[in-house]
Amino acid sequence: MQGRPFRGRFGAVLAILILAACALLVDRLTPAEAPVSGRARISDGDSFHLGDERIRLLGIDAPELDQICADAGGQSWTCGRTARDKLVALVAGKAPLCQPDGHDRFGRILATCSVNGRDLGAQMVEAGLAISSDDYGGEETDARNAKRGLWVGTFDSPRAWRDRHGREAETNPGWDWLPRF
Repeated sequence: MQGRPFRGRFGAVLAILILAACALLVDRLTPAEAPVSGRARISDGDSFHLGDERIRLLGIDAPELDQICADAGGQSWTCGRTARDKLVALVAGKAPLCQPDGHDRFGRILATCSVNGRDLGAQMVEAGLAISSDDYGGEETDARNAKRGLWVGTFDSPRAWRDRHGREAETNPGWDWLPRF
């Protein structure tokens, strides 16, 4: 028994605690990714390019570029293009500062970005032109209660819209007018 300290339930629990402590230590010692900044080329309401880097705003999901929504009277409006135009206006020639937090399955940098100290994701959700998928629940509640943007009428969640329209809808950067080679 002396040479086998990880035997039985106690040993299993001890081994799990040691592994968890090691994982926590590695996480704490891994340096955060360096912030990125630059001139933005807006793709849609929640993604853009900074130079060669593709950025996806963390914590929000905006309508896809070709997505259509309905207003209170049932009239269609181009909510995807409106969301893109809002992000263009928020950036307005300034250089967003983005703190990366990993990558998505398409290789885009997931980041929290700001312009002049104002969080772009929070502003998109406050305007009602993106839904919160993470940390912007208060902003979403405010937009919903004030019936701003998407909340003025009816809409499919961007995820549901993408599911119905296929993967191309999520990866199309809005350059569909260019010839394909």
